Amino acid sequence: MAKTSKVKKKVVKAKNKTASKNKVKTTAKTSAVKTTVAKTKDTIKGQIKISKTYIPKDTEKYMCEKHKVFFRIKLQEWRKELVKANNEALYNGSMDDNSISADIVDQASSYTDKNVEMKAINRQIKLISEIDKALMRIKDDTYGFCLDTAEPIGLKRLMARPVAKYTISAQEKHEKNEKVHADD
Repeated sequence: MAKTSKVKKKVVKAKNKTASKNKVKTTAKTSAVKTTVAKTKDTIKGQIKISKTYIPKDTEKYMCEKHKVFFRIKLQEWRKELVKANNEALYNGSMDDNSISADIVDQASSYTDKNVEMKAINRQIKLISEIDKALMRIKDDTYGFCLDTAEPIGLKRLMARPVAKYTISAQEKHEKNEKVHADD
């Protein structure tokens, strides 16, 4: 019986050594995974934090991380406002459908009002699409640069129109082309 107990002790010791080796391997793997997850979270959230009063300056490097974070936040807030306004307009518009007037003039007026409202909603939907495209350009690091010439669009223009895709001269060229083709 003495031999069996010694064997059992050896087996137990061997198991402990294997278990401790596995723990070391698991700990190394876990820390590597944690590091990878931390790096991913940093890139998703963005390592740069800006204050709510921050305004991009010409003295800073054009489209640095601060600029990208600023414009991403600005575009996301604008998008939220548009979606909320559209939802309210659609909800309120559907509520008005219940009141049908017997007067033909009132019906025509109501129809015209709804038509104007729907056109406004359609414009806002297109603008939301443009905002989504601008957010994708921020991810792709092409935001702030003209799609035609690859020149910087400029902070002043982006502050006025955050979804701008072209420099002023390229935009004028596009508008002239649209006008020429619209006349044909």
